[in-house]
Amino acid sequence: MGRGRTVLTVAAVAMMTLSACAPTVRLQPAPEANAVECANMMVRLPDSIGELERRSVDAQSTAAYGDPTAVIVRCGLPRPGPSTLPCATVDGVDWLIDERDQPRFVFISYGLDPATEVIVDSDRVSGTEALQDLSGAVASQSAPVGACLGAEDVFSE
Repeated sequence: MGRGRTVLTVAAVAMMTLSACAPTVRLQPAPEANAVECANMMVRLPDSIGELERRSVDAQSTAAYGDPTAVIVRCGLPRPGPSTLPCATVDGVDWLIDERDQPRFVFISYGLDPATEVIVDSDRVSGTEALQDLSGAVASQSAPVGACLGAEDVFSE
């Protein structure tokens, strides 16, 4: 009877260990992922976004949150030029908002070099919550070299 309990205990511990560990998320690094600015940002990313825990990833200057993955962060993209995409400022960081693949939203930092991309599954977490949790780290990477402008800024009389 003692041996049976030992086997059950070992099996239970193994199951808890396996269920507590989500597999590594396979991601593609951005072209400038080795930039010092990305390293500055990555060490400041939060351990969670809302209820979504940070996961292990296999690519430099990337992060993933949630199981299944609901938020992906990639630093090292080329700085975007002028765009017709909507832009929002969250905690001092300007973000271009690509809504073409809803409920998946893509946010790209604007005015930072290199840029950071945040992909959010809005069925699992709001883009606003994700950007609020991430913007402090993203803002720490470097001083802005540009800012979003509205039509009123461009076409003022």
